[in-house]
Amino acid sequence: MSDAPAAGSPKPLIRSATPPPSSPGASVPGASSPASLGSASSGSAPSGSDWGIRSYADGDWPGVWAIISEVIQAADTFPYDPAMTADQARGMWIEQPPGLTVVAVSPTGTVLGTAKMGPNRPGPGAHVSTASFMVAATERGRGVGGALCRFALAWAKQQGYAAMQFNAVVESNTSAVELYQREGFQVIGTVPRSFTHPTHGRVGLHVMHQEFPTHP
Repeated sequence: MSDAPAAGSPKPLIRSATPPPSSPGASVPGASSPASLGSASSGSAPSGSDWGIRSYADGDWPGVWAIISEVIQAADTFPYDPAMTADQARGMWIEQPPGLTVVAVSPTGTVLGTAKMGPNRPGPGAHVSTASFMVAATERGRGVGGALCRFALAWAKQQGYAAMQFNAVVESNTSAVELYQREGFQVIGTVPRSFTHPTHGRVGLHVMHQEFPTHP
């Protein structure tokens, strides 16, 4: 989109339900009434009067990296190396087309959460999408993760994917498992004792899947 703000400049919050643009920093919609998902009156929003989801821009990286670093160093929800560097994380998290990386931001531009989405596998597996979500510790339980998940589902359907699959959901991360189940995912298998949790020891990794109602 030619009218998308330049990378790193202030961006408007989401306000519509039109298909998501892919230009860096452009406003993008959530999966269902995103403006209400981000309103203080909704009962599930972060602190502040409003927030929204938009595509990632280069100026967002410090906020995104702060969240990624916090999550991977906790080593209890993602099978990522806690010693991962910022450069390694950037290459892993910032998607290139046909994928998309987005951020949930406050009106002042503070990054509250982030998501990445795209094909789960190349070639013959490219009709199935996947996504990952991370939320700042201070914003968890306020609706950010759910809004990012619904956004990813809406994006995948709009892009024509047949399904979405999560490959490695830590079974002890019950808040995430329950969120995904509420959004229509099913656990279709569990790889036993394949994740070393800092408190629970070796726990399983769920494969979670949702097939979309209509697809080619």
